Parts: sequence; C-alpha cells; structure tokens
Amino acid sequence: MEIHLVVELSAHGARVAHPVARNFRVSAAIIHAVMRRFDPPILIIIFMFSFFSKVTAGSNGTAYDYEFNSIDGEIIKLSQYRGKVIVVVNVASRCGYTPQYKDLQSLWSTYKNDVVVIGVPTNNFKQEPKDNAEIKKFCETNFGVNFPMTEKMDVIGNNAHPFYKWAKKNHGIGAIPKWNFHKIVIGKNGKVIDTFASFTKPNSSKFLDVINKGIKS
Repeated sequence: MEIHLVVELSAHGARVAHPVARNFRVSAAIIHAVMRRFDPPILIIIFMFSFFSKVTAGSNGTAYDYEFNSIDGEIIKLSQYRGKVIVVVNVASRCGYTPQYKDLQSLWSTYKNDVVVIGVPTNNFKQEPKDNAEIKKFCETNFGVNFPMTEKMDVIGNNAHPFYKWAKKNHGIGAIPKWNFHKIVIGKNGKVIDTFASFTKPNSSKFLDVINKGIKS
C-alpha cells in the first residue's frame, strides 16, 4: 500500500493540506527531494503525521458488528457475510466514476461465491440527488446492478454511518471517502485490509490482487 499526501511546501515551512491515502509510507525519493530543498522540520512534520495516523488506526471490533438499512428497507447485516471478502463502495449516479457500477457488477458476478459488493448511495459530494427508489431503478436499468445496496446515507462527517466511523478507527484516514466510488475492502476476519481511491477501477489488477489475496487468506 502507499500514501498520497498533498503537502503545501514553502521556504518557511510545510503544511499537510489534504491527506489522501490508504497507508503511510513515504518513499525514499520524496524524502530525498524534500531534504534537498527544505529544512529538517518539514521531515519531522511528515513522519509525525505518518506515525500518528498509524497508531490511531485502532482494532476495536469488526465490520460484523455493523448493519445497514437496504435500499428496499430491509436489513443488511455484515455478519451474514462471514467467510467472504466484503467490498463497501459509496456510490452516486451523477459522478464521473458512475460507470464503475458496471465493473462492480462484474466483480460481484464473477466472485459471487467469495466476495460481496455493497453499494452505499450518498449525496455527500453533491452528485446523488435521487431518492432510494430512483437510485435503484437507475442502477438496474443502466448497469444491471443486483448486488446489495443500502439506503441513501452519509459516509463522512458527524452524521456518517457508524460503519464508516469504525473503518476510520480501524484503518486510519485512508478509510474516509474523499469522493464517490471510494472502496473499502474487508477481509474474512472482519477487518479492513485495504482501501482504494475513486480512480482505482474494480477490474484493475491492483484491486483484484487484493481481492484474491483476501479470498485466499
């Protein structure tokens, strides 16, 4: 896994502006570049941020402690998927990444015995104005979606669903969606094993490598 940090650098110092990543490992090339141009305190800021994020990623509970209301008004208990890899994806119908619905459906169809995909509609990024019934119809009509989907809900902020708050504690800020189609992969032990930003497609080798490792674990 790797980290992507958006860091504002200047001759007077540095400030972490927007951490966007799944793990905290600063490459030697980045360190070398910073050391050549800026004072040592900048490195201290980066490493302190890295260390803090790791130690705050706790291990309290598992994903199996959580449940969602489905888009049909039923209950989706994550505990019912013990023994499978779970992929939780926040989705939206008016996003540039919306075509990933097709890839998620393909993932679900191909790995159905070992993987469950759960779509979580959200308007947190102002790209899902539809209600639950409209979302369901849109997904079924345009992408043939039949994997489980939750009701429309918050995935960030104070009103975020408890699962997302747990994921942050369990895996750090990499588990916080920065945009639509952010992916959280839960292993067979109910723990977060990886997260992927929106631009990582569900059919990419990078993503499928983690899925296959999770299945074999």
